[in-house]
Amino acid sequence: MVRDVENKVRLARLRKNRSDRKAGALALICAALALVTFALYWRVQWNDFINYDDNVYIAENLHVLRGINGPDVKWAFTTGYTGYPHPVTWLSHQLDYQLYGPWAGGHHLTSVAVHTVNVLLLFLFLWRTTRGIWQSAFVAAIFAVHPLHVESVAWIAERKDVLCSLFFLLTLHAYASYAEKRSRGQYVLALLFFALGLLSKPMIVTLPLILLLLDYWPLGRMPLGATKHNWGVSGAVRGLIWEKIPFVLLAVVWSLITFFIQKESGGVAGIAKIGVITRVANAVVSYATYLWETFWPHNLAVFYPYLQQLPWLVVVGAAALLAFISVVAVAGRRSFPYFIVGWLWFLGMLMPVIGVIQAGAQARADRYTYLPQIGLIVAFSWAISDLSKSWLYRRSLFVAAAAIALTLLAARAWRQAAVWHDSESLWRHALAVTNNNDTAHTQLCDALVRKGRIDEAISQAEMALQIRPNSPEAHSNLAIALSQKGEIDLALLHFQRVLEIKPDRPKLHYNMATVLAEKGQLDAAILHYERELQIQPAFAEAYNNLGIALMGKGELDDALVHFQKALRVNPRLPKVHYNAAVVLLRKGERDEAIEHLQKELQINPASTEAHNKLGLAWSQEGRIDLAIGEWQKTLELQPNDLNAHFYLAWIFATFPDDTIRNGTKAISLAERALHLSGERDPRIYRLLAAAYAENGQFDEAIQTAQRGSHLAIEQENYALADRLESNIDLYRKSVPLRDTGE
Repeated sequence: MVRDVENKVRLARLRKNRSDRKAGALALICAALALVTFALYWRVQWNDFINYDDNVYIAENLHVLRGINGPDVKWAFTTGYTGYPHPVTWLSHQLDYQLYGPWAGGHHLTSVAVHTVNVLLLFLFLWRTTRGIWQSAFVAAIFAVHPLHVESVAWIAERKDVLCSLFFLLTLHAYASYAEKRSRGQYVLALLFFALGLLSKPMIVTLPLILLLLDYWPLGRMPLGATKHNWGVSGAVRGLIWEKIPFVLLAVVWSLITFFIQKESGGVAGIAKIGVITRVANAVVSYATYLWETFWPHNLAVFYPYLQQLPWLVVVGAAALLAFISVVAVAGRRSFPYFIVGWLWFLGMLMPVIGVIQAGAQARADRYTYLPQIGLIVAFSWAISDLSKSWLYRRSLFVAAAAIALTLLAARAWRQAAVWHDSESLWRHALAVTNNNDTAHTQLCDALVRKGRIDEAISQAEMALQIRPNSPEAHSNLAIALSQKGEIDLALLHFQRVLEIKPDRPKLHYNMATVLAEKGQLDAAILHYERELQIQPAFAEAYNNLGIALMGKGELDDALVHFQKALRVNPRLPKVHYNAAVVLLRKGERDEAIEHLQKELQINPASTEAHNKLGLAWSQEGRIDLAIGEWQKTLELQPNDLNAHFYLAWIFATFPDDTIRNGTKAISLAERALHLSGERDPRIYRLLAAAYAENGQFDEAIQTAQRGSHLAIEQENYALADRLESNIDLYRKSVPLRDTGE
């Protein structure tokens, strides 16, 4: 009896030791996976926002830039902006901006953190359901480092990929717990996670199918295939199908919502644009390409142009490959259940984005493989594990092969992450690895315009138009580049071409109006700004520019109305408060003008224009001390600011209060102002003459004023010349100039 007790104790200790070792192994694997993932993607914190969706999702999206707040949270749950209903994704971007502001690195690191959590969730799910610890670790490691996943992780706008995957994997965990314990709470939790996943990105609508596949393997809840000829639907299988109905209803409702929003926004291509046969052919080839790139990820790009004519041999070959693998999967469903599960996982999860219902202009996208590829890796990993059971040195071979594969994939992913450093590197790489990519040329044009490299930008837009002559994006970007080069008439011709192709294109009328305003055609500019605001009623910049155009026509009241509208849309838009203050100062409403200028400086403390204008407003209010303070702040920010030198020199030379005047300072500031002006402004000569006179240097004052008078006459500014002659009369009497408010 004592011996029995001792045996039981010994057995318990062995089990505990085994459990401790297993827990230690799990913890070590999780730590290694997290470390490898973060090390691989750590460099993306130095990547920038890119000019392809990042601007729409974050950098130029007012609802994100304001962070988390009531109205913008409501917007997140009610908008179909960008063609997708994904409020949880919007909330994540708003929270990021609340935390990091415009630092792109913080936004990138959030995506890396979510990807890392996904890697760990995948490993733990596979381990808990299969108990194959090393196969699970290998699948998770491939998922962590595969180059096809760089797009989802390194592209901030694709936060929706990693976020919906997070909830997808949490759903699987909750479902596995439900299948194990039959707990209603876990079932409801699975539904909740699925709903959150759909609210992040609708791509996971096929999750009910995945749950059925998991019932077959590894959960073993489905008896399908247990006998040789049994392909009927048993009562148990019907029960499992009924169990998925709530998931199916969620998926159907959200699919319909997404379809109609995308169709309304123009994101779903019509049959007339891309025929059904072309779509199906592209879908077949895309499946085969995703399969090939899982094992040989080469020449990856952010955008793959759609080929209207695919070689029929390629299509037939791809179809034959898919059919062959499908036959193998079905034939081996009993002996190798993981293979059919993994294969159908891959096929099914890609279905919403494979292009039969075409959304967007791309033929395929690396990001679409983020979740579907898991099925392929599972099928491959478990198949190799089973087929190699009789091999000599199996473990050593596996360790070596896995190490080589992971190292090669990680190295490729590391290089691919560098491609995403900025817009220029991204699009140049796309052009290097694809052909006839007008989108890449167009976007590279935009990136070069933003860097001020206008001639290069024009060349890229022209190449885009050679590929697709009716591209509204290429014509628009070319027009913007030409306008910045000063070729306004040619720019307007390209804008007019966009009007013919796509008259309601967002920002088209705004850009045209901006060019027309620069050309001095304010009436035409105003009409285009008004048309832009009909298309985009919440476009604060358009209200602001419309106000500037009206101000240029002298319509101050209407200008002020539009500045106020801009501020209602975006109270923190730079320069709007400044522009409103300029109007108010012209109207003599100094108190309101000062209030707007102070708000402008809260938004943009480095605005020398606002500091200068606020100094003028304070001087008009008689607060010279405050005025001097503002102009001195301007010189701290911009030591070569001509206006600040002028204002300060004038005050120090001519202000009636002798406690304010300082001839020495006035001369120093005025001489610097003369140098900054290029010595061709007669007003600066008048300023310097007044400074000399204040310092008692009347001969220098007379000579300087005479030079200014001659220059004013040369420039036909006779009023200023008369004023300078009057000043000379004072200096001849050894009387300095005093500011009398003229």
